[in-house]
Amino acid sequence: MASAQPAATIDSGSSAADPALARKFYSDMLLIRRFEEKAGQLYGMGLIGGFCHLYIGQEAVVVGMQAALKEGDQVITAYRDHGHMLASGMNPRGVMAELTGRETGYSKGKGGSMHMFSREKNFFGGHGIVGAQVPIGTGLAFSNKYKKNGAVTLTYFGDGAANQGQVYESFNMAQLWKLPVVYIIENNQYAMGTSVERSSAETHFFRRGASFGIPGEQVDGMDVEAVHAAGLKAIEFARSGKGPIILEMKTYRYRGHSMSDPAKYRTREEVQEVREKRDPIDHYGQRLVQRGTLSDADLKQIDKDIRATVNAAAEFATESPEPKPDELYTDVLA
Repeated sequence: MASAQPAATIDSGSSAADPALARKFYSDMLLIRRFEEKAGQLYGMGLIGGFCHLYIGQEAVVVGMQAALKEGDQVITAYRDHGHMLASGMNPRGVMAELTGRETGYSKGKGGSMHMFSREKNFFGGHGIVGAQVPIGTGLAFSNKYKKNGAVTLTYFGDGAANQGQVYESFNMAQLWKLPVVYIIENNQYAMGTSVERSSAETHFFRRGASFGIPGEQVDGMDVEAVHAAGLKAIEFARSGKGPIILEMKTYRYRGHSMSDPAKYRTREEVQEVREKRDPIDHYGQRLVQRGTLSDADLKQIDKDIRATVNAAAEFATESPEPKPDELYTDVLA
């Protein structure tokens, strides 16, 4: 494993999690998968409007990172954000209600898929403008340093957003002031529909902070334990006052960029090969069975319970009322 020069390397091999944590890893990833599958169904039925970007295939990234956080740490991300919400502990019912535009949603039905927040869970939102969350996440980290509260901010963005100018302005500021921020580049390899080889001169995104002296590491984003190990070390690095760090998560999305994307820029065979050889949930479940942590019967029961939770969330959402017309005038800053 290499690191962006001139900064130091952080080593993170995949280490076996304790049984309780391993079960949580598996359950949390599967909850995201089943929730996103249901969201896709509701979108097809016309119950979710606007845009809807599914996280299917990338579950190990946010689950592994979220488990490395401490109380008071913060999360901010882009618009492929449902998985980040669920991993942050936000209630599936409130998330699904927001997706369907109901008043019981996290943003009272006015934010939808891309604009949900939870101050209670320190989730500072999905953001619809490409790369816009990066300077905001940097600002959160500045606030933490100013307040001397010891908190770290996880700032997620994708390989497409990695080419935005505001990202590099943020890198410069974060390193200049040694801000406690971990930049997580979720490299699903296709941005909105263009492969990284065609859109990026430097395809090793963990090196993107090299000119600022920001260390970086490339991580197998399909292995939740590798993500967790890297996350623990990166978060401690930032929390200790050493400044920002970049984690490039090599991951993959199975669906299109959004629900309207037929994803014709890649072959079905390519997607199927990743599903069969690298799926973060199926492979982790098999690993836990081989270790004796869980049995096949356990995996089936976890799936049954999660399906029930997701179905209940969908039922709650579709039965909740839509916002009243006068809600248009609330929560508006002038």
